[in-house]
Amino acid sequence: MKLPKTTKRYCPYCKKKTDQKIKLVSTGFQRGAMARGSKQRAKLRGLGIGIGNKGKWGSKPPITKNKRKSKTTKKTNIMYTCKTCNKSKYQKKGIRSGKQLQE
Repeated sequence: MKLPKTTKRYCPYCKKKTDQKIKLVSTGFQRGAMARGSKQRAKLRGLGIGIGNKGKWGSKPPITKNKRKSKTTKKTNIMYTCKTCNKSKYQKKGIRSGKQLQE
C-alpha cells in the first residue's frame, strides 16, 4: 500500500483543513510469555513431564512453513498528525494490504 507522506485533512482541534503527516501505527499487542494458556506457564506447573502420553506437550511432527501462518498480510492502522497543532486524533481502521507504507 503506497501512501503519500502528507495529506490535507480536517483537523478537529484547528477546526480547518491542514497538512497532516501520515504514520503507521501497530494494530495489536503481543501476548505475554506468562499469559494464561501459554507453554511456559504450563511447564512451570509441571505439565508435560512424567510417564504416559504427554498430549498437548508431546512430540509432534515438524509443521511445514506454509502451515505456520494463515494470513499473508498484516492489517495497518494509519494515524494522522496535524502539522500546525501537532495533535494526532484520527486513525483509519486497519486496512489489509500487501505493500505497506515505506518510512
